[in-house]
Amino acid sequence: MFSMTVVAMRRRRITAAAALAAALIAPAAAAAAAPAAQASVSRSAAASGYGGSRAGNAALNWAEGHARGCWYSYGGSSCSPGYDCSGLVMAAFGHGAGIWLPHSTYAMLGNRHLHRISLSQARRGDLMFYGSGHVEINTIWYHATFGAHHSGQRVGWRTWSPWWHPTAAYRVW
Repeated sequence: MFSMTVVAMRRRRITAAAALAAALIAPAAAAAAAPAAQASVSRSAAASGYGGSRAGNAALNWAEGHARGCWYSYGGSSCSPGYDCSGLVMAAFGHGAGIWLPHSTYAMLGNRHLHRISLSQARRGDLMFYGSGHVEINTIWYHATFGAHHSGQRVGWRTWSPWWHPTAAYRVW
């Protein structure tokens, strides 16, 4: 019986590792594998959401479920009329994690809930600040964030580029 339990645990770990590898290599393939991976990941790993804070993971879950597809609107903090970058982050952390951040990227930086980390330590749910005063939420996808980008676009995922990438990362708790 002990050996069967060990084998089952190893299978779950291998399945989860394969799903994570697929997510890093081919995001489209990972989306199809996600339900199987979620079923095999332990409760503590699922709760921490791949290493980020519980608050950050809850905020990203809320944002992806409630704000995806809403329009960008300068100064906005709801789907109607739309979100700006800090309004989306404020709403996501408030509704998803119960942490109400200020509606300004610069005011967020002075908030006691934000803790600076290096860009290499950034995980799912961490805040990624761009030099221009822009903020988005980090995802599990390689060099991709979720946020409200600019006028004329819908809220969603965005991949970094050599000209558009975060300059600072913060974990929220």
